[in-house]
Amino acid sequence: MNCPRGLGSSGPWRGPLSSQIPRRRGRPGAGADTGSGPRPCHGRRRDRPPSGPAGVASAPPRGQMGPSDRQCPRREALLIVSRIQSFVPAVAGAVLLVPMALPAAAAPQTRAEPAAWRATSVSAAELLAEVRDCAPVSQGRYRKDHGSSATVPVCGTHDAVFWKADMDIDCDGRPGRHCNVLNDPYFSAATAFAQSDGRPLSSEDLPFVVVPAPSAVWDYRAHGVRGGSVVAVVYQDRVQYGVVGDTGPADVIGEASYAMAEALGINPDPRSGGAPSGVTYIVFKDSRATPIEDHRAAVTEGERLARQFVNGG
Repeated sequence: MNCPRGLGSSGPWRGPLSSQIPRRRGRPGAGADTGSGPRPCHGRRRDRPPSGPAGVASAPPRGQMGPSDRQCPRREALLIVSRIQSFVPAVAGAVLLVPMALPAAAAPQTRAEPAAWRATSVSAAELLAEVRDCAPVSQGRYRKDHGSSATVPVCGTHDAVFWKADMDIDCDGRPGRHCNVLNDPYFSAATAFAQSDGRPLSSEDLPFVVVPAPSAVWDYRAHGVRGGSVVAVVYQDRVQYGVVGDTGPADVIGEASYAMAEALGINPDPRSGGAPSGVTYIVFKDSRATPIEDHRAAVTEGERLARQFVNGG
């Protein structure tokens, strides 16, 4: 039996037809599918590193990539990320090992008492000695409360005006926790004199006194008194400085803010507080605390004026 020849050819036998179909070649620049040449990138597969002496596998030097790594961008990125991830904990560990300079412990400090509440340099006895005698400057007398007899004159010296009366509680001005329409049935959100920013004063926070509205009996403006004038209020053995902060009824005298009463140890409640007598109000003529809401300024100026007052001007 004769062996078949190739289709349409007269040449010698060349084997099965399938053997004549060209094999699929690799991508341009790549080797054939027999495995010669670089392998395509798949997952995390890495080529075996070249063998070292005595057939022992040796890794590329630290910081360098193997041949197949250089031929696979994705593998290069994975290697870089892997090495960064292993580098970050090492750096963090090194930072933790660096001794940190801790700030020196602050020396314990004694809390300073606000200037508003500290003992004054001029005693109550010294001030009361200067206002023992009264030279009236008012054209009549004031009542301590509505319905009572008018018994209180306004007295004057060269440097001050003063009066001795009771203390009613003025809770007017900016509302707060203690001074508001719920606690004071006569509450008013306004004061005759305002802060430097135009807002009413706070009777809860600022020690101030109330002077009678100008009348035929006495006009405070004619005696060097105005909003912000510095005052010294004496009760028992205590002296408290403040300012003129509000005006009251034209026929009643003896009233001060919630904060003033509290500083003097008088019950500041607007309904049940106050003192029935024994309170001396001294207003220094032509004085001024600036701004009016700065109580420390009133204290500083008040102490200076009080010392000058007891030393005879």
